Amino acid sequence: MTGRILIIDDDQRLAGMVSEYLGAAGYRVTATATAREGEQRLKRESFDALILDLMLPDADGLEVCRRIRQTSDVPILMLTARGDAMDRVVGLEIGADDYLPKPFEPRELLARLRSILRRKSGPAPQDVKRYGRLEIDRAGRRVTVDGDERTLTSYQFALLDALAAHAGRVMSRDALMDLTKGEQLEAFDRSVDVHISRIRAAIEDDPKKPRRIITVRGAGYVFAREQDR
Repeated sequence: MTGRILIIDDDQRLAGMVSEYLGAAGYRVTATATAREGEQRLKRESFDALILDLMLPDADGLEVCRRIRQTSDVPILMLTARGDAMDRVVGLEIGADDYLPKPFEPRELLARLRSILRRKSGPAPQDVKRYGRLEIDRAGRRVTVDGDERTLTSYQFALLDALAAHAGRVMSRDALMDLTKGEQLEAFDRSVDVHISRIRAAIEDDPKKPRRIITVRGAGYVFAREQDR
């Protein structure tokens, strides 16, 4: 699987190394050193994935991620030299698909990139699953509630689809990561919880009192079977 990749990172040495490595793997890579230039390129051109540094000279990477998510569902892999777990949580909450701390092995970055691209473009059954007011269009990778489309990242869509496909069964975090091919992606233990929180914010009437995706303490999550929820 190949595609066009945009890198936004002011570390020219690292960007060059990543560009060369991904290029050898068959990807077409464009590298920019500032948030402004990167966002302009995203508006003008089509990319299959974005590798975004958290610390940029002209903007905070989290804010850049938030702005991009307002208009685009391009898969985002965030990079950072900071080790604060809260940055990882916030990055996932505002729409990043995965998170990779520096320093990293190019081979690991490639594996993570391939995974988010696979989730984004992989084949899906040509059907629409209806669960009361909730509809999951697996072919179009769209989610609607009462006909209104709700925005999810590619990984969040995969999680929701996996939960819905096993409605009524308690699904552990490990099982969900296996089903979404995310076992190599999760940079820290509780990231599935962060994504579930974002899914609830998108599809539940009251995310603090969810009726569709229920937490089973110490076990995982269960997608409610009832069709009228």
